[in-house]
Amino acid sequence: MKPRIAAIGICAALLVLSLCGGLTAAEKAVLLKNGQVITVSGGPIPGGDILVQGTKIVKVGKGLSAPPGAEVIDLGGRWVMPGIIDSHSHIALEGDVNETGALLTPEVDCKDVINPQDINIFYALTGGVTAVHTMHGSANPIGGKGISLKMRWGKGPEELVFAGAPLTSKWALGENPKRSNMSGMGPSRYPRTRMGVEESIRDEFEKAREYMKKWAEYEKTAKAARDSKGKVPTPLPPKKDYRLEGITDILNGKLWVRCHGYQSEEMLSIMRLCKEYGVKLVCFEHGLESYRITNELVEYGVAVSTFADFWGYKWEAYNTMPQAAALCAKRGVLVALSSDDAERMRHLFNDAAKTVRFGGVTEDAAVRMLTINPAKIMGVDRWVGTIEPGKDADLAVFNRHPLDPFTVCEMTMVDGKVYFDRAKYLEERKKAEEEEKKKEPEKKDGGEV
Repeated sequence: MKPRIAAIGICAALLVLSLCGGLTAAEKAVLLKNGQVITVSGGPIPGGDILVQGTKIVKVGKGLSAPPGAEVIDLGGRWVMPGIIDSHSHIALEGDVNETGALLTPEVDCKDVINPQDINIFYALTGGVTAVHTMHGSANPIGGKGISLKMRWGKGPEELVFAGAPLTSKWALGENPKRSNMSGMGPSRYPRTRMGVEESIRDEFEKAREYMKKWAEYEKTAKAARDSKGKVPTPLPPKKDYRLEGITDILNGKLWVRCHGYQSEEMLSIMRLCKEYGVKLVCFEHGLESYRITNELVEYGVAVSTFADFWGYKWEAYNTMPQAAALCAKRGVLVALSSDDAERMRHLFNDAAKTVRFGGVTEDAAVRMLTINPAKIMGVDRWVGTIEPGKDADLAVFNRHPLDPFTVCEMTMVDGKVYFDRAKYLEERKKAEEEEKKKEPEKKDGGEV
């Protein structure tokens, strides 16, 4: 895309956002009428209505009446589903998402570098995406903290944060942390093998246990000093170590682990390590060989956030197939389809359709991979992932069934506000381009160079 056209598109996106109400704070009732409602929580509702009050869904059914002063949106038979949730993303962050200055970096935090001006937030909305889990990269066995965001395009960094969502720790196994595809001057960095990657995690856990023990002893002694009312001297606290503080939060369950991995053998090994230390391992990212260990994944309660048909880009990503996600789902594994890429995020609904075409899952199961399943993985399923009373009004409207190969997302709502309306966006973009063309002769007449 040429820079001038890109700029026009961004300006038009901002203008449409203001026209659609995305920048207003007033809570109002909105009634979406006559849609093909995919509730996910139950059966579909042909010709259904959704009543939204403020940020929440209050009623779902047929023949609902609009309260006084409510805005009515006639869907005209279009399809409406819960907003798509991408459980593995790197958008809305400023700069590189990999801290490569050290082997283990649990102290760094993605919430410190949220970039609300990232145009990919708007692009996500054009594909019906309403929430994402954005995270540290995969250069480290234990990387930084991740965070869940709502796609409130035009809001500030604090307002993008999905309130109540659990914080996470990004881990990585395999080729990325052992630097298989990287070389340079100087000595090699430990680890260089898969077994070294796991051992680096175990070693840090043991250091954190000792750190926790020192602080527990200090707290005990300090309490005794306080209780003695000056008879016992107050001890000095141990030295603060923010890296070990991050590991301590993992061991105490304050951070949910999201682990990048491809090979089944190392996924099995890391599950055993997490069980040994009582760590909450939520899911494997990508997990292309997870179809080989479905029994173990179900036993340990570990989900998979994976691709529909993206593989073969490096050695460890070859041993999979287009049926992998479907096989996992059919065998009881909690499966979400994720993007890991801003472009792929805009058409995750196409990826869901592929699990129906190649894997034979039901349409309902495929839609769940985009909605309630990633919501559960992110720990936000009490708020989003289904269309039912009490849930956040995060909705995506399509001109055809979301799994139809020719479908297009026409409208996206977050918290009951329209943040993307395709018809208005195209109209305003056309006006912006016409205004730009009018300025061209003026520039030439003015002698600008």
